[in-house]
Amino acid sequence: MTPVRGVRLQPDGRRALGCGSGPTKAGRHGLAGGHGSAAGTALVGGALIALCVAAVTAQAPERFGIGAPASPEQIAALDIDVRPDGTGLPPGQGTARDGAGVYAKQCAACHGAKGEGGPADPLVAADPPGLAPFGPAYEQWRGARPDVPFTIGNYWPFATTVFDYVRRAMPPTAPGILTADETYAVVAWLLAQNGIIGDEAVMNAQSLPKVAMPARKMFVPDDRKGGRTVR
Repeated sequence: MTPVRGVRLQPDGRRALGCGSGPTKAGRHGLAGGHGSAAGTALVGGALIALCVAAVTAQAPERFGIGAPASPEQIAALDIDVRPDGTGLPPGQGTARDGAGVYAKQCAACHGAKGEGGPADPLVAADPPGLAPFGPAYEQWRGARPDVPFTIGNYWPFATTVFDYVRRAMPPTAPGILTADETYAVVAWLLAQNGIIGDEAVMNAQSLPKVAMPARKMFVPDDRKGGRTVR
């Protein structure tokens, strides 16, 4: 067997790595060149990353000291959602007569003086009578008529949702400025304009959930089967 330069053979013919009659290329030049270069670079890079991670971990504080715990008052100011059954409605009350001035001041510029629409969508319209503005029955009623807009009177299934949205998002230039009484009043005005309640009906946490919205029957629980059940 002919010895290989840089590798010494043991008496049984096996190679003894790392020793020989002369230095190998790797032994002479360290990690320069060839396959040894790629492997060595990877090892060095990995070691540097590990050192950086260890250094950052060692220096990271338990807390960064950004922000402060929310106070009960701050949480209460944001926790204002109202559910369809009325859960979350605040104390207060209002009638359509009370709401006429609130609407004129805070809403009419965008939605029209009587809720007919303007720069923003219309809020008042009873057509189609007894139907939501979609589905086969609606298309039969519509015939050659133009599509009617979606409004509180023909589309919204819960009066409590109107309250939730108005209190949370209106007016758009200063959402949240309406008091509970003002919100009840303007919601009562909108319901009365749509022919759902009378002008003298008092809307509050007890009466608002009982309002029967015309489109309620068009919304049903999704009980379809065949796909993955979401729980």
